[in-house]
Amino acid sequence: MDALCGSGELGSKFWDSNLSVHTDNPDFTPCFQNSVLAWVPCIYLWAALPCYLFCLQHRHQGYIVLSRLSRLKTALGVLLWCVSWTDLFYSFHGLVHGWAPAPIFFVTPLVVGVTMLLATLLIQYERLQGVRSSGVLIIFWFLCVVCGIIPFRSKILSALAQGKISDPFRFTTFYIYFALVLSALILSCFREKPPFFSPKNIDPNPCPEAGAGFLSRLSFWWFTKLAILGYRRPLEEWDLWCLNKEDRSHVVVQRLLQERKKQQEQAARHQAAEASGKRLSSEGEVLLGGRPQAREPPFLRALMATFGSSFLLSMCFKLIQDLLSFINPQLLSVLIRFISNPTAPTWWGFLVAGLMFVCSVMQTLILHQYYHCIFVMGLRFRTGIIGVIYRKALVITNSVKRESTVGEIVNLMSVDAQRFMDVVPFINLLWSAPLQIILAVYFLWQNLGPSVLAGVALMVLLIPLNGAVAVKMRVFQVEQMKFKDSRIKLMSEILGGIKVLKLYAWEPSFLKQVEDIRQDELRLMRQAAYLHATSTFIWICTPFLVTLTTLGMYVSVDKNNVLDAEKAFVSVSLFNILKIPLNMLPQLISNLAQPRYPGAKRGTRGCGGACGLWEVLPVVCPAGRDGEAGRQGVYEGLRGLRAPAGVDPELHSSGKRAVWPSPGPQALPTGSGGLCPAS
Repeated sequence: MDALCGSGELGSKFWDSNLSVHTDNPDFTPCFQNSVLAWVPCIYLWAALPCYLFCLQHRHQGYIVLSRLSRLKTALGVLLWCVSWTDLFYSFHGLVHGWAPAPIFFVTPLVVGVTMLLATLLIQYERLQGVRSSGVLIIFWFLCVVCGIIPFRSKILSALAQGKISDPFRFTTFYIYFALVLSALILSCFREKPPFFSPKNIDPNPCPEAGAGFLSRLSFWWFTKLAILGYRRPLEEWDLWCLNKEDRSHVVVQRLLQERKKQQEQAARHQAAEASGKRLSSEGEVLLGGRPQAREPPFLRALMATFGSSFLLSMCFKLIQDLLSFINPQLLSVLIRFISNPTAPTWWGFLVAGLMFVCSVMQTLILHQYYHCIFVMGLRFRTGIIGVIYRKALVITNSVKRESTVGEIVNLMSVDAQRFMDVVPFINLLWSAPLQIILAVYFLWQNLGPSVLAGVALMVLLIPLNGAVAVKMRVFQVEQMKFKDSRIKLMSEILGGIKVLKLYAWEPSFLKQVEDIRQDELRLMRQAAYLHATSTFIWICTPFLVTLTTLGMYVSVDKNNVLDAEKAFVSVSLFNILKIPLNMLPQLISNLAQPRYPGAKRGTRGCGGACGLWEVLPVVCPAGRDGEAGRQGVYEGLRGLRAPAGVDPELHSSGKRAVWPSPGPQALPTGSGGLCPAS
């Protein structure tokens, strides 16, 4: 880099620690300012460009009319491009006249000029794609301003110290560049008009998030109006906003069904290709062999394919937040060393404190964006699962209804779909919790040495205990779902045959049956709550026990190990970070154990997770066959309704014989498949 910076009057070193670190008036060298500080925004824009263009191509919302704001943005981009190329031509002019400027004066204007041309073209491309507020360009202009503040100060101090301006032309062009970049940043904070020919929003109370700009989304400013309204008076139903278009059931379910259909077609083509390559050895195998059933692709794959982009975005947010959480302990160590060193420059402390503040702000912004993204994805999971089950429940046959009871179907749509929504916020902990634990243990090893192994050993010893509790809770979950299925089935039979039940005065007996099943459910729920409380108590105490064990081991193994302020505070901050994944692990294991068995019957079949959500209703009527669903549905409750134990089904409450209105062969044809008539 020193060769790139050159020598002579305008040349300098790339880095000088005496000028930048060990001084009361810090500054960067001119070479560092002209290279690193000028290249950082350019590197960011070129790195983000491929992913951003890919997103723009898949999210076309119509074009925006060339407004006055767009013209100003484009004009600023062209002027910045002209300023950069003016610096480049000035360097060539000096080369022609024998000045021999350093190579950095050729490279940097060329890189910056090409990047400004790219930013200008990107402004127009975003307008054609219907982007009203560009987060990528806002960050780019912000980086340009931040990286330009240091040369802004340095050039003024250098001119004051020397009493003259060493390079008047580049001095002037830089301040023109800085003013234009600052203006571009201000203009990019404003939103464009809605896209031309965009569909009119007919919602009575549309959600402002859809039209919010980048800064409003980043700070959740679009929610402020509703928060102020809720502060002034209690919120009512008509105060709430309508759902965004991409969160509504008809959009979410349609996307999920299309992805499911695509995967089924791919699986069918794959199986057909495999079957065509095999030949049966004998005719007996053809006659006696069963017809192979098509293997359905896992439903979880369709869910992840439909909402995979949101999941990847949440993973990026979570990864950045996890890495930022380990910066503050390192900055805290630097701050404590600064306080312990009386000869250190004062600006070191201000710099470290400012970095800690910026790191905390960035961590907060990214964490809340992660929570917003992951909870919206969980809501879409629940909406898609309920919609798919409801659509399939409308076309199942009576034979499948006898295998999959009404209770199972209701539980799938209410309880199990909600549990999938509850488990989505914990999915990223599968990789995030081990990552945080590994990084925390690594930094603790750097700080305390092998003594940290005592805390790690304690954590490892507690993992089998928590696993045993999770297995037991899973067993309780399966048993509870069996009771819940039977209770909902009994309630549906009661409601379907309520006239017969009233006729024979069987209310107390059926009430006792429902209460007995409910008591069994409550007994299992009580036992599961005790186990959950025990597991939570153990893992809440774990961080404290790990901290105590590690620090106690560090002090006791060697007399030379002194627990000073730096080791104590940094270790405690790392243990606080370690406490979060350790506390979330029991919730993760518990929540993952619950959707694994979506119902009692799915648990006995051994089909766990989202697999059971689809295969629980496997039979659908063939196309073109009309059933007698209305006539058979009249007798559905009467067929399943049975007299209580010890009661004669033909004996009326008055003691007289009565005729049981059971459907005969005329009402229920033999071999009928419910919605599909017998063939």
